[in-house]
Amino acid sequence: MHRPSVPPLPPDRPRSSGASPALPFNAPAARRIRAGLGMGPEHVAHTLRISYGLPHVTPDLVTAWERGIAAPSNPELTALAGALWCAPGDLIGRPRTLREHRIARGLAPEDVARAVGLDPARYRRMEDGGDWRGTERQSAALAEVLELSVPDLVAVTGREERLAELLRSAVDTRWQAYVRPVAKVVPLQRPVLERALRALHQDYQGRMVASLSWGGTRAAGAAGDAGRAFLDRIVEHFWEKVGP
Repeated sequence: MHRPSVPPLPPDRPRSSGASPALPFNAPAARRIRAGLGMGPEHVAHTLRISYGLPHVTPDLVTAWERGIAAPSNPELTALAGALWCAPGDLIGRPRTLREHRIARGLAPEDVARAVGLDPARYRRMEDGGDWRGTERQSAALAEVLELSVPDLVAVTGREERLAELLRSAVDTRWQAYVRPVAKVVPLQRPVLERALRALHQDYQGRMVASLSWGGTRAAGAAGDAGRAFLDRIVEHFWEKVGP
């Protein structure tokens, strides 16, 4: 029986000269998968040394990864996935960036570039700089190839800050005026956006009224604190209102 192949990471710059930051490592998942295979840290380290050409990996290093004391580099993570018979995405915490989503799917930059209709070099620049500049059609293709949820698509295409600005204005004034602007940022149907914005507005205003109902200067301060706390997490609240 042959070990399943794991798609290799595309070549990155050397770690010693400004390498891309390591992916968010899911240490509990690595420990759980290893234990489920009946392997010890020494078995994993041996496989990484012999089968994947990583002579520096020791059982202590594997244990440090699993305890969250250290994190594997991107090449180490890919090799670890091969040693544990799983996909790299199984060992990655919740992806946050375009690059992390791509690697979690085991895709090379050229694969994504081809799927969305971009020159590979241009796509790589966007990914490295965290500055997505694709068209709406290309964004839709990106969501499909990387299996992105709507919140993830908004985040990796750099629209989250603009969404937060719109939502803060919507809850503090007439939310109805912000349905169309939000729709340009979030690819959801209008009824869904209207329902979410209405609920978000009611939630915010309800918190403010409840805080002010006590009266006095202290109440005004409490209302301000409650309002700021809500606005700081406005995008998170919005996705909660949108629902699954």
